[in-house]
Amino acid sequence: MTKKISTSTIVSAALVILLFVLVFVLEKVTNPYSMLFVVLKKGAIYALVAVSMNLLNGFTGLFSLGQAGFMLIGAYTYAIFTIPADQRMSVYQYFDGGIIDFSIPVIPALILAGIAAAFFAFLIGLPVLRLKSDYLAIATLGFAEIIRAFFQWDALGPVTNGSNLLKKFPTFDSTLFPFAVVGICIALIVMLINSSYGRAFKAIRDDEIAAEAMGINLFRHKQMSFVISSFFAGVGGALLAMYQTTVQAMAFKSAMTYEILLIVVIGGIGSVTGSVIASFLFIACSEWWLRFLDTETFIGAWQVPLLRSGFRKVVFAVIIMAVVLFYRQGIMGNREFSPQALINKWKKLTSKRKKTSKEGR
Repeated sequence: MTKKISTSTIVSAALVILLFVLVFVLEKVTNPYSMLFVVLKKGAIYALVAVSMNLLNGFTGLFSLGQAGFMLIGAYTYAIFTIPADQRMSVYQYFDGGIIDFSIPVIPALILAGIAAAFFAFLIGLPVLRLKSDYLAIATLGFAEIIRAFFQWDALGPVTNGSNLLKKFPTFDSTLFPFAVVGICIALIVMLINSSYGRAFKAIRDDEIAAEAMGINLFRHKQMSFVISSFFAGVGGALLAMYQTTVQAMAFKSAMTYEILLIVVIGGIGSVTGSVIASFLFIACSEWWLRFLDTETFIGAWQVPLLRSGFRKVVFAVIIMAVVLFYRQGIMGNREFSPQALINKWKKLTSKRKKTSKEGR
């Protein structure tokens, strides 16, 4: 048993190191501003937010639609506290430079972004987590819309810059940075899911009455899942701010939450691996692979029909419908990628080859 765990750990570490080496090499040999790196950066950020949403919706059984609101809080918190002091007058030009005249480093700002989102989640969770199913979804969606309007309020302009852009804060220096942050965050979520708290979350998802009969405090564990999910959504929002280089509340509409929910459903509700894979596939299709469908194309004097602005979204919607129809439980269902399963398959394949070669002799 110990040997199996050790082998699995080595394989997992090797795969992670290989992934980082591959990204590092690609960044050196190709254009770091190409569409490939757009997909890698944005896909990694969406992977973190999708996994955080899956923790709540897939592993705890709480149907929340407030993810965009918590991302907004994280993005604003990061931007507000990292704009250099000498640049604040130009950013807060309509509010006399704002009321904050200092800045903090990037990593503490990312953590602060998560804490701010978690704090709001704790407050909003006190009343709404007593609701269930659709009512919880409506309440959290309403919260996200209220937060978006609240942050654009001119009375908060000296802090949030009102409806104006926040900019000139630190952004990505390397593609490895978002990968490292997202990797650490997802690893922490996986550790939580595999802990006793994670088993309590799953018990609540499967049967609340049975979970309560076993001594699980339903409200306490729901609140814990809600706050932790929001913390990582806040970190994801801060990373999205770094990726976009500007922050404005109007960008964090309910459509962003629906995109994250769609990624969770396509990947598989209750599968971390599925959320990660679906995030990169979703961003690659929407941002890169189907772009040619929006361009009018001529072959000689003949125009190829349908290829025009907006057709990409039609095709993308058809692809999503096909995936949902043929993969009812998502790409991965509730399964996870397992290094141990790869090891077992490799051993089975090698033993089969040895057996075949012996029979041939």
